[in-house]
Amino acid sequence: MNLNRIKSIYKLYKTIIMETKRQLQLGELIKRNFSLVLQQEGRYIYGDVLVSVTKAIISPDQSQVKIYVSVYGAPNKEDVLMKIEENLHPLKQHLAHRIKNQIRRIPELFVFIDDTLDEMYRIDDLLNRIK
Repeated sequence: MNLNRIKSIYKLYKTIIMETKRQLQLGELIKRNFSLVLQQEGRYIYGDVLVSVTKAIISPDQSQVKIYVSVYGAPNKEDVLMKIEENLHPLKQHLAHRIKNQIRRIPELFVFIDDTLDEMYRIDDLLNRIK
């Protein structure tokens, strides 16, 4: 492979996979502030359940953001997610009020359950069974 081919492949990889510095900054900003919004307003939406924002991934055009949340202390995580999605507009308004000076346009929010910890516990349990 010649050097130009490697550079073009890397450039394509960078535009498809890797996030830019601005995307990372905005993702962290939205993650921090949406977490605070859920702390303040969440009790009225889904009750005494701990919801933690694990990551926020913003699209390259900064028009959409995927927010991943972990839910603790709820028998059914999907119910909590549905309640959050039902109240997404007021949550977005609270988020916009918090970050309006740092971002020009508030992206559309999409919320997903992050089951990384559940998978970790499941794998740990499987490994303990093997021993």
